[in-house]
Amino acid sequence: MSDTLLTKLESGVLTLTFNRPEKKNAFTHAMYEAATDALRKADGDANVRAVLLTGAGGVFTAGNDIGDFMEHPPTGEDSAVFRFLKALVDASKPVVAAVDGPAVGIGTTMLLHCDYVVASDRVRFQMPFVQLGLCAEGASSLLLPRMAGNALASELLLFGEPFDAATAQRAGIVNKVVPAANLQEVAAERAATLASRPAEAVRVTKRLMREPLRAEIHATLAREGAEFVQRLQSTEAQEAFMAFMSRGSKK
Repeated sequence: MSDTLLTKLESGVLTLTFNRPEKKNAFTHAMYEAATDALRKADGDANVRAVLLTGAGGVFTAGNDIGDFMEHPPTGEDSAVFRFLKALVDASKPVVAAVDGPAVGIGTTMLLHCDYVVASDRVRFQMPFVQLGLCAEGASSLLLPRMAGNALASELLLFGEPFDAATAQRAGIVNKVVPAANLQEVAAERAATLASRPAEAVRVTKRLMREPLRAEIHATLAREGAEFVQRLQSTEAQEAFMAFMSRGSKK
């Protein structure tokens, strides 16, 4: 497994740690590939009873590494980022997330497909797709209005401004908000509890909850993905990305 994605299996819990703290754990093409592979292998491994997603260095993930993203832009449904999202959507075992620091872009939308999300009280969530000339991804255009209601979903997706853990909990993205010092302990306990439950009962219950929307989620991922790929070629997106890279080079 890549050094930028650490894996640890202990007592039935597979912990996947995003590990680029010097880049705020921003996702690269290689990280998406590694995470997809890990999730798919976990589904077929009887020793894995729950998955815990977390980030190194007090950060969940700042989303896509823009430089890497421009070098490896998604071109269709088989692109690394979309395969990662599909693997997360199709995960048959429970997925817990421990979220600290920034959770930007896909760092927020991936949580819509987790089964239990613990956030620290200092998290800053953001879905800045519109600012980057892009569109909603991760089936957020379908799931967020259902979970948060149209008013809050519109605010979070159209304005794309940062929001806190309390707002994320109100939107249904987060289950529990805890002090940062307790985050890993609480998330690990929740994952361990799920791993200790009768495994097939957990999987069947998750399937019964998730299955009614699965086809619609996959269809939404495909629609969003097609629009996303087109938006990447737009003048708006190109200008936004160049401005972002320019700001980064001046720091």
